[in-house]
Amino acid sequence: MADDPHLLFDAWLIEATDGELNDPNAVYLATADGSGRPSLRTVLLKDHDARGFVFYTNQESRKAADLAANPHAALLFHWKSLRRQVRVEGPVSPVSDAEADDYFASRARASQLGAWASDQSRPLDARATFEARYAEAAARYEGRDVPRPPHWGGYRVAPERIEFWTDRAHRLHERRLFVRDGAGWFEGLLYP
Repeated sequence: MADDPHLLFDAWLIEATDGELNDPNAVYLATADGSGRPSLRTVLLKDHDARGFVFYTNQESRKAADLAANPHAALLFHWKSLRRQVRVEGPVSPVSDAEADDYFASRARASQLGAWASDQSRPLDARATFEARYAEAAARYEGRDVPRPPHWGGYRVAPERIEFWTDRAHRLHERRLFVRDGAGWFEGLLYP
């Protein structure tokens, strides 16, 4: 068994990248608001290392409001064609401005402009309104770099628990659980 769940995750993500047709870095993100009401959506994993798992979003979105009220989250990677899942739970904190700037600069220009045009998670009266805002942002930044909006950034989920789930015949699945133990990890198995 692996001693480091991050090395195991790296290996599984490489296999998913080779075996999943669409968005192998897609991950379900579960949050809860200040009253404990849960919410679930799909985001894209954009970075991961021993510090945690990183995704980016509009920091005025519902998920960001949830994280401001309750800075804990759960992630679920589900690679159906590989018959595997990885569950991650832990506290969440914003990434640094430098990390957010670097990632934003790597995005496609259309995605950068979309970040300026979207009031993510808020009601939209008509698609034409959003398209007009997008055109306005495109005109504003024509011929120059698109800066990162002040309301856009990233979050890092620092894992306290990581579970690796492998499908087995007759629902006799294998479940390996890593739990943070100080600077290291305690590893065990769970019943299916």
